[in-house]
Amino acid sequence: MLVKVYSAAVQGIEAITVTIEVDVIGSSVPSYSLVGSPDSSVRESYDRVRCALAAGKYKFPNGRVVVNMAPADIRKEGAGYDLPQAIAIAAAAGQITDHEERLRKCMFVGELSLDGVIHPCPGILPVAIRAREEGFESLIVPQQNAREAAVVDKLKVYGANNLSQVIRHLNGVEQMEPTEVDTRAEFFSHIEQFDIDYADVKGQDTVKRAFEVAAAGGHNLIMVGPPGAGKSMMAKRIHTILPPLTLHEALETTKIHSVAGQTHQDTTLMTKRPFRSPHHTISDAALIGGGATPKPGEISLAHHGVLFLDELPEFKRQVLEVLRQPLEDRQITISRARQTLTYPASFMLIASMNPCPCGYFNHPTHPCSCTPGAVQRYLGKISGPLLDRIDLQVEITPVPYEKLSEKTQGESSAAIRERVLRARKIQQERYANDGSRIFCNAQMGSAQLRQYAQLNEKCSKILQQAMQSLCLSARAYDRILKVARTIADLDGSAEINEMHLSEAIGYRNLDREGWGT
Repeated sequence: MLVKVYSAAVQGIEAITVTIEVDVIGSSVPSYSLVGSPDSSVRESYDRVRCALAAGKYKFPNGRVVVNMAPADIRKEGAGYDLPQAIAIAAAAGQITDHEERLRKCMFVGELSLDGVIHPCPGILPVAIRAREEGFESLIVPQQNAREAAVVDKLKVYGANNLSQVIRHLNGVEQMEPTEVDTRAEFFSHIEQFDIDYADVKGQDTVKRAFEVAAAGGHNLIMVGPPGAGKSMMAKRIHTILPPLTLHEALETTKIHSVAGQTHQDTTLMTKRPFRSPHHTISDAALIGGGATPKPGEISLAHHGVLFLDELPEFKRQVLEVLRQPLEDRQITISRARQTLTYPASFMLIASMNPCPCGYFNHPTHPCSCTPGAVQRYLGKISGPLLDRIDLQVEITPVPYEKLSEKTQGESSAAIRERVLRARKIQQERYANDGSRIFCNAQMGSAQLRQYAQLNEKCSKILQQAMQSLCLSARAYDRILKVARTIADLDGSAEINEMHLSEAIGYRNLDREGWGT
């Protein structure tokens, strides 16, 4: 008897429907055959499925059991195919009544233990989205994944604890209750709360202003300064001034974390922008994604959020160079012999570094112990093409004692965020009318720069003089215009004036010829 059960394979952050066919052929010698490009974890499912059925007192069919997983050209990975295989085998053995009608409208995902308990699996949200797109009426998943899958509307999601519960549900003996989540109500009722604030930062008003500009325009930023100047403290507070996630951004971000297996039990949607801070010993595969079993890397987990790289020159040169494509294209394409995957990677890069190996070059009181040329060699660990993609380059100096001892707090994150939100609203309205898929100034291309970042004659002369006198590189030109456009938006100005442009030029410290000598 041929039985068909449906599941899904996750490719990148999307899912593809997989049909699991089971046929039992009469034979005097029982055997089990699994075909359809399964990996080792799927091949091992035979023992898990057989023991799980036995634990529920269900019979394994006698004869030759053939399991086919179609389409065969897609590699099947992970233990999430255990549950659909067990259901198909139970139906083939005649232990699920009226199975053709019941199984045709349902999709299954879940890992089985030997006693029949169903364990959670990664990538449930893309599977639920695929099930709805394919017209399935219901989806049966592990109980721990039920709320995550129930985010998808127009789909009945059932969370199951064990195999027997699923079979009784399919036979109509004991109906499970679908899990329901009011996604919009839960998302919009969430109030963001932060336990850190820019009010905690003493002094550093210039650097705070740079972070405000970066948040308002979605710009990348690098800080250069001695140890203890507050670089990490400033960076870890940037998410307190970023705009809240939209529902679309939250759904896309949750999909990535679901595929990476980083969503928690009872998760519905992520409501805060990600903040990822990998250690400098990270490998290039861990940063961009991939591996033997492809998973999203840190840059994709930072999608719609912030990627903070502390002590940037300490990262391996090869690791830093792989950032160039995602910083430009806002996605990463990973090509392997078997498949090519694309993960989204639209993130803000915040980086920090010491100015030299000892960390005290240009320090007002502490002498630098580095040898001549050491500063240039240290800065040379960061390539020009990577710096080309960082819009704001800020020098940070130590906070004097007078500032540290002040009892008054600095400007709060809430006040800064209010200005950021006003600037982002201006940009959303501007690019909505433009028809392009641009949401902030940092994403502008050449056409948008020509249209929205035009300079008057006086500003053109200022920029020309700055390029010549400060020996700024040609690559700084577009970055200055983008940042100037953001500063003008913060000021509520439709035009870029001399003040906006001058401030933007001041954020190109590392482009100056001779810096660090």
